[in-house]
Amino acid sequence: MGLAPAAHGGNRTGRVFTGDSSGDWLYAALHRFGFANQASSRDRDDGLRLTDCYVTAAARCAPPGNKPTVRELERCRPYLAAELALLDRIRVVVVLGRIAYESWLKAAGWWTSLPPAQRPRFGHAAVTRMPDGTVLVCSYHPSRQNTNTGRLTRAMWHRVFQEARGVLEG
Repeated sequence: MGLAPAAHGGNRTGRVFTGDSSGDWLYAALHRFGFANQASSRDRDDGLRLTDCYVTAAARCAPPGNKPTVRELERCRPYLAAELALLDRIRVVVVLGRIAYESWLKAAGWWTSLPPAQRPRFGHAAVTRMPDGTVLVCSYHPSRQNTNTGRLTRAMWHRVFQEARGVLEG
């Protein structure tokens, strides 16, 4: 789960994380760890098939400056909650960035059901088993700001998806 469709990626192509640099990172990792049949996604008709994987975002449209307002996230949350309700076999959730982390906790109901001291912590590669058994894996977002500065490296990124794959196989 990411932040939102990028203006020149998901908004343009109709599939989140498609046609932008964050998507290049995401789909390459999904392919490497067996969640996708190919390592890239350029448009909705490119033949990409996901296995044991669903990709979504906290917000439904590209926010100005990639910074959605609290109100915008609140307005999008019912759609995210409805998506999650339809996914009845969730075992692992990978959140990309703090906004996705908070949005997932809120949409899944954990934000209100867990006292603040018992909520999972956000940090790159932080892993938490939630009370219902779902495993939450946190990652920095693969934005250019994070990947170009080295805050997020390929090795760090791959560890996140290796963890997700390990949970599913373990």
